[in-house]
Amino acid sequence: MKEQVHEVMRFFHYSPRTERSYWDWIQRYLRFHRDPRRSGVEAWRHPRSLGGTEVRSFLGHLATDRHVSASTQNQALGAVEG
Repeated sequence: MKEQVHEVMRFFHYSPRTERSYWDWIQRYLRFHRDPRRSGVEAWRHPRSLGGTEVRSFLGHLATDRHVSASTQNQALGAVEG
């Protein structure tokens, strides 16, 4: 998956720094939706199975639990919608 993200970022001429930041947000998003009751591969959801509801849930978590700024939420949204 990381290689796919890299290819898309290079296609759109994003800087290496932006690519690293977006990859970090993607990882956080996927970890947020990991099922803690399961272990190993079974705990992870495929990114294609995550939609608008999950994005809203993640952004809500960032706003209410992590108290991040609106610009940080926008960066996270750009990364996971990408």
